[in-house]
Amino acid sequence: MQVTVTQSQTRKPKPDETNLGFGTIFTDHMFNMDYSVEKGWHNPRIEPYGPMALDPSTMVLHYGQAVFEGLKAYRMDQGGIQLFRPLDNFKRLNRSSKMLCIAGHDAAFALDALKQLLTLEKDWVPSQPGTSLYIRPTIVATDPYLGVRASFTYRFFIILSPVGAYYPEGFNPIKIMVSKDHVRAVRGGVGEAKTPGNYAASLLAGDKAHDEGYTQVLWLDGVEQKYVEEVGSMNIFFVIDDEIITPMLSGSILAGITRNSVIQLAEHWGMNVTERKISIDEVMQAQASGKLTEIFGSGTAAVVSPVGELKYGDQVIPIGDGSVGPVAQRLFDAIQDIQYGKIEDPMGWIEPVI
Repeated sequence: MQVTVTQSQTRKPKPDETNLGFGTIFTDHMFNMDYSVEKGWHNPRIEPYGPMALDPSTMVLHYGQAVFEGLKAYRMDQGGIQLFRPLDNFKRLNRSSKMLCIAGHDAAFALDALKQLLTLEKDWVPSQPGTSLYIRPTIVATDPYLGVRASFTYRFFIILSPVGAYYPEGFNPIKIMVSKDHVRAVRGGVGEAKTPGNYAASLLAGDKAHDEGYTQVLWLDGVEQKYVEEVGSMNIFFVIDDEIITPMLSGSILAGITRNSVIQLAEHWGMNVTERKISIDEVMQAQASGKLTEIFGSGTAAVVSPVGELKYGDQVIPIGDGSVGPVAQRLFDAIQDIQYGKIEDPMGWIEPVI
């Protein structure tokens, strides 16, 4: 397939790079591609960014059959643009699609189409420290039909947004609260898929956490409500007795690409990394005994996010001395430096664009 390009006749003004929020500004163009049973994926095109007309009965609006991804493009000091593990994002999009009965796509073709879009929108990639161009590939069911079945048609689109830091705190410790009243997902469901319903399921608990002054919710497993799973928008790590521990992938936790990068990089440095079940009681006991020195999250949006305070029931505990720990700092610096081309990539993660 060849990607056709229709350029916008009017261009938006570029935003102030020193005052970028997250996910509120969008570039001039987007990528679109359609699917039908008869044609498969077809009509790949780059065209002006704009609304999509959907019938009120469109299936995604009623049954939530949709998947998405999140990755970033980075401006290097020399002016070039590069991506961080993008093929892994499109492969994960296919895994999510399979769980939602959505037609799979050619990941290599999707990456090539993204590169063409980024080449056209290269001036939108910001250059201020800590900024990037956020990339959101999405697939939605488009059949106009009120009935519970998999759709026969889909739209695959990619939109771009120049962004600053995800958290207002920036790279400073955030506060998280363990949810005891709500669960996000259970094994055997779609918890490991990147699908909108998983995020909708997190909103109520997230609002309650915000009302109490906490940035994010830390989810426990949905069966025993005992074992730590993940935070609302990132995977979670604990440093206990110089061992980096993260919950094992059990079918209800998103297989984060940044999570995997943290694990690979830490092991590359000779650190002791373990993927296993870890209960919230073990975390609390480790803090009480002085063995818990750091907690940090990982995700595309924030990269690495240190945690300075944890609330579980009536207990509120500080993590370490409340400042950024050395493990989180080293990982954050290294991953960001690789992403922005400041240091050599020892893992083969970088994909040049221009």
